[in-house]
Amino acid sequence: MALNDHTAFVMRDRNWHPDPAAAGYKTTVLRAPQQALMSIQTPSVSERSGPDFGAMALGGNDNDLLLNYRQDAAADGLPIGERIQVFGRVIDQFGAAVSNTLVEIWQANAGGRYRHDMDSYLAPLDPNFGGVGRSVTDAEGWYRFRTVRPGPYPWPNDPNSWRPAHIHVSVMGPSIATRLITQLYFEGDPLIPRCPIVNTIRDPAAVETLTARLDMPRSRSFDCLVYRFDIVTRGALQTWFENA
Repeated sequence: MALNDHTAFVMRDRNWHPDPAAAGYKTTVLRAPQQALMSIQTPSVSERSGPDFGAMALGGNDNDLLLNYRQDAAADGLPIGERIQVFGRVIDQFGAAVSNTLVEIWQANAGGRYRHDMDSYLAPLDPNFGGVGRSVTDAEGWYRFRTVRPGPYPWPNDPNSWRPAHIHVSVMGPSIATRLITQLYFEGDPLIPRCPIVNTIRDPAAVETLTARLDMPRSRSFDCLVYRFDIVTRGALQTWFENA
């Protein structure tokens, strides 16, 4: 992202990202590129343009994960777990709003299980929770989701590796080629510094960009806690993106 005249850029710091093959994150050894990265100098028109999300028609509950997979309209048809809201702004490196861009999230349920055929964790599926949502930022770059706080879960990195509670976040930007993907963690989670994936990130400041902050003034009395997670697309204060 740049200023409106597209002439000023803050260069990306390549040292911000982990080594492709990180010893503590076992599967990266097999997945890491074996050859040098290539720069695509002439992207196609389809890569540089659209779609236009400003005119995108969203469903009424697309950003409400408490309701968008609900199987029973009765009160007990709500998902199980701690109710939360996550909100924030998508901005560029100069603080300008990134408006009309698609923000998508996916997450495990309160027990730490994804609604995915490949997830074999013994925690049960919640029949009223699908774990996916989407929102389009407004003119000021704001987005908001209502959901349940995801549970941590074990994964076969070593005999006792656990992922912290987290939400996957995708920001599309102005075109398909500019899609950015990251993970949102929750302030104060003791599993964050123990996570082998988090520990591949060299700079503690980068980890801080992935941490949603509890916003007590905006929390809803007898309803839900609220967390703020601003997304900076580029520059010195850029959010850490796993695919950038």
